[in-house]
Amino acid sequence: MHANKLANPGPLGLMGFGMTTILLNIHNAGFFPVTTAIVAMGIFYGGLAQVIAGILEFKKGNTFGVTAFTSYGFFWMTLVGIWLIPSIGHVEATDSTFLGIYLALWGIFTLFMFFGTLRANRGLQFVFASLTVLFFMLSVGNITGNKALLNVAGFEGIICGASAIYLAMAEVLNEQFGRTVLPIGAPKAK
Repeated sequence: MHANKLANPGPLGLMGFGMTTILLNIHNAGFFPVTTAIVAMGIFYGGLAQVIAGILEFKKGNTFGVTAFTSYGFFWMTLVGIWLIPSIGHVEATDSTFLGIYLALWGIFTLFMFFGTLRANRGLQFVFASLTVLFFMLSVGNITGNKALLNVAGFEGIICGASAIYLAMAEVLNEQFGRTVLPIGAPKAK
């Protein structure tokens, strides 16, 4: 009898996160304004694709994966909402101080999620450590109005997003070839 093997939804979620993070942080680094490319990626790939990956992690029984992917998927959707909802009226736009508080809450959440990676591979640890730093840099930059810090955070965010893309591709290629093609720093055996 052949066991039903479920596919790994992690690479989908990591790619949705990584590519969207890079696009937004190219803006944060000062290269481009926020454009429809960032907004659309935030809704569909950073948002919807990560939520789908989270639901699939639920099916696999992975509490960390479902919590991370669904949370960050909805992070992207709420961020787009913060940008777009004021344009329909009825709601005051979020000022930079309150946006900083919003980002600080995500930083706290991400710090705790980082602790959850300490038994995982080094690649995942790097993604969550760099994301924690990114959220706090963006938080402080928004609260203080420090444009230079926001630009530096943009470069750090590009690195964070690239690390997620690397990990996604490593998981895909390593599984496809049945060997380590791209190393991810496997955790030590218990």
